[in-house]
Amino acid sequence: MEAFPWKERLASVGRFILPPRCLLCAGHGRGGLELCGGCRSMLIGNLSSCSRCAVPLAEPMPVCGQCQRHPRPWADVWVPFAYAWPLDTLEMRFKFGGSLAAGRVLSACWMEAGPPPLMPDLIVPVPLHASRLRYRGYNQALELARPLAHRYRLPLAHDVLLRVRTTDAQTDLDAAARQDNVRGAFAVSRVPSQKHVAVVDDVMTTGATLAECAGALLAAGVERVDVWALARTPLSAML
Repeated sequence: MEAFPWKERLASVGRFILPPRCLLCAGHGRGGLELCGGCRSMLIGNLSSCSRCAVPLAEPMPVCGQCQRHPRPWADVWVPFAYAWPLDTLEMRFKFGGSLAAGRVLSACWMEAGPPPLMPDLIVPVPLHASRLRYRGYNQALELARPLAHRYRLPLAHDVLLRVRTTDAQTDLDAAARQDNVRGAFAVSRVPSQKHVAVVDDVMTTGATLAECAGALLAAGVERVDVWALARTPLSAML
């Protein structure tokens, strides 16, 4: 579904007539986006991280302790940013404040971070339950996935995965509760013909949601599933 199309058209006209203002400091935006160069430079890249779950680490290591104890179901992971200021402010406005401008900024920053480790055959966004989609008006994972699909000329399928039951918000749950909260929450509505799928989400915290999505796709016959997220929550924020 197209989210608030009249707002998008109005925003496009506004960007043509007036230069964009940074959503964070109200300074002059750059490149037609509502983000200035100074605020853009403050986004923290996820450069030192676990190769299996992308959790930011003080020093790089092939596999963190958590992944050694609990292997991940996906083949590869791509998470270019750490979930920290100012990205977290933009994400909150995008996800909970209805700011599609913040979503455009986040998408542009993601694409500026460079290509994924390996290109998939299909992109699948993490779905929202129908009740939450009606309340929010758009799926933030789908809004981030669309520009990625366009940039890398990949097909995008929003009808492959379904969230078959409502779940509590993951924000205030610990790692164990997050896993219980999303267990069995996703189903495959149709098996894609593509054998290599990337599942896209906005923020990866414990990886519980992405693990459930990957597991459902693998059980349905997809040969390889990678997971992509814009940002990864640092370990200190999950304690």
